[in-house]
Amino acid sequence: MSFEFVFDKLNNYRNCINKEWVLTNGIGGYAGSTIIGAHSRTHQGYLIASLHPPVERYLVFSKTNERLVCSSRIYDLTTAQHKGPYTSEFNQGNMHLKSFKYDGNITFVYEAGGMRLTKTISLVQGKNQCTIAYTLENNGPAAGVVITPLMNYRDHGEHMTVEDLRWELPEEVFKEYRNEEVGNVGFYYTPVSNSKVRVSLIAAGCEMVKRNNIYDENMELQFELDNEADGLDCHLKPYDFVMEVDAGGVAKSSFVCTVEINDSKGKKKETWKPFPVIEKDTAFIEVEKNKKRIEELIEKAGFEEDDELAQILTVAADQFIVDRKSTGRKTIIAGYPWFTDWGRDTMISFTGLCLETGRFEDAKSILLSFAQYIKNGLVPNMFPDGGQEPLYNTADASLWYFYAVYNYLKYVDTDEAWKFVEDEIYPGLQEIMGAYRKGTLFSIGMDDDALMRAGGGLDQVTWMDVRIGDEVVTPRHGKPVEINALWYNALMTMEEISRGIARRTHNKPENYLAYAGGCSQLAIWVKEAFNSEFWYEEGGYLYDVVDDESKDATLRPNQIFAVSLPFTMLDPEKEKSVVRVVKDRLYVGVGLRSLDASDEQYHGIYQGALEKRDHAYHQGTAWGFLLGAFIEAYLKTGGHSAQTIEEAKAMFEPVEKHLVEGCIGTISEIFDGDEPHTARGCYAQAWSVGEVLRAYALLKE
Repeated sequence: MSFEFVFDKLNNYRNCINKEWVLTNGIGGYAGSTIIGAHSRTHQGYLIASLHPPVERYLVFSKTNERLVCSSRIYDLTTAQHKGPYTSEFNQGNMHLKSFKYDGNITFVYEAGGMRLTKTISLVQGKNQCTIAYTLENNGPAAGVVITPLMNYRDHGEHMTVEDLRWELPEEVFKEYRNEEVGNVGFYYTPVSNSKVRVSLIAAGCEMVKRNNIYDENMELQFELDNEADGLDCHLKPYDFVMEVDAGGVAKSSFVCTVEINDSKGKKKETWKPFPVIEKDTAFIEVEKNKKRIEELIEKAGFEEDDELAQILTVAADQFIVDRKSTGRKTIIAGYPWFTDWGRDTMISFTGLCLETGRFEDAKSILLSFAQYIKNGLVPNMFPDGGQEPLYNTADASLWYFYAVYNYLKYVDTDEAWKFVEDEIYPGLQEIMGAYRKGTLFSIGMDDDALMRAGGGLDQVTWMDVRIGDEVVTPRHGKPVEINALWYNALMTMEEISRGIARRTHNKPENYLAYAGGCSQLAIWVKEAFNSEFWYEEGGYLYDVVDDESKDATLRPNQIFAVSLPFTMLDPEKEKSVVRVVKDRLYVGVGLRSLDASDEQYHGIYQGALEKRDHAYHQGTAWGFLLGAFIEAYLKTGGHSAQTIEEAKAMFEPVEKHLVEGCIGTISEIFDGDEPHTARGCYAQAWSVGEVLRAYALLKE
């Protein structure tokens, strides 16, 4: 699994500034920038550390700038843009950039003045630690490279001014570290606002020199400017590191940036661990460890050796599976760079990310994580980035939980797996069932016709959940189509799981059989009411929302789940009609539009200030995760015929093209509804990757 761009694809600053990369560390931290080395958004840097995994994410290490020096010649490799007095000013070090490579690590190769500088960035798994391996090859006289790290301490979604930095990181907080015995130099600091954090940057194979000009001021971030934000940021650069190379020689150095958190309680004196000893090859070793880890992930997933797309998506899937400190278990980050772990997104992406990649223990851990937080029959909607209590304003996360459990047992059909579900998961499923039947928070509950209603007032309980102040942009209060498709699927799933446990248990199997019977009868009523209420004969598709007073015939993609879920209610001809309408009017290659383009409320471009984007979010924007359900429904209604499979294969071509256009090697959250369907939103989205991988695997069945 490798992506590489060479000089002629890197020398145009404007064309490359939107091509991004991301690395993750398995605990919510990440690194990211663009393929030319210039930052384009606030959420970019070489180390965004998670202080309370997987949340509380702070930028500590922004990037490094390099200058090659040979005699009197200086070749500045810095690639960035800054606000000038009249217009933007550009450093175009990318003109010396010969190649960019992503293979689980990030490698830049520069050439100038007879020198070749290779810079490889890697994140250490399970730690807030970034390493950079430098190799300087010299074909001329004695020379060197000056490496300037840019440091910070801010929330990953904020920005800094010089005044902010002077308060948070005054010059006196920076302490030098020199260990001549092992040849290590570096510095460390503790931010004013958080005495529990220590950031260190230690290097081997070079010398360190204190700088006079320590502020990198007014870095312009093009992504933020495009969205009508300030788009300015500032960083600190207190030291330069100098690596020298002999004539015709080769020199190496390693940099390690580490964030430590001291959790000392009460009056106990704060103590810090000794700084790690860095060798010249330390970063190179970490790079090789990461490559080996990538190989193991691909091998574990079990796809064919020549199946490049499956391998790419397997590696992309890994980026979202992280540790949650509060549970001591695994969870799924919904999207990079700004989302945390969301219940809905986790359950939808679960099958592709965990089960298709053979990560069954992680799957088990994730089910337990969310079972621990079920409250009033609701699975959490989201865990805030600040570490507060989870939010529960969702009607579908709990129903998607049934889908995840069903697939877990489908993929891991062992006595041990069934026993795990019986003991650890089944009680939570019963709690959800009871709450949904009786009614719970946010007006979620079963109506007299056995269909599920949800939401009221300013509630945001389905995935189309944007609200601007007191304006609910896409109000779907009543009985949404996908909620009721999920409700039926949950009832049938509960029946099947109950019968499965009854066959295996010695603990009153009759109780499980009785519960199964009750679910089966209720499902019959739901199916009858659904077919009566939701079929829109004139359009040949399903109403999006029904309630006592009206039926919403707005053409949206939510109805696709009424065809794709394991248990569905429509007859085959109606299913074919739904898929045909969705394909003709909502499918755009990289996803499904959230609204028909002929609708007067349609917004085809997702860009501009937040309010503009919020109005477009579910009013025409195409969503990548919907491809999974759509392709599954397409295969189902086509009878999995050879022709249908070939047509479905062709549907992955736009996705493959996207893998080298947005964030390299992964799939974005959303896309413009209008051509050319530019990638927007989170540059890496869990359910986009998970659902595309799951759908791709269906072709192999």
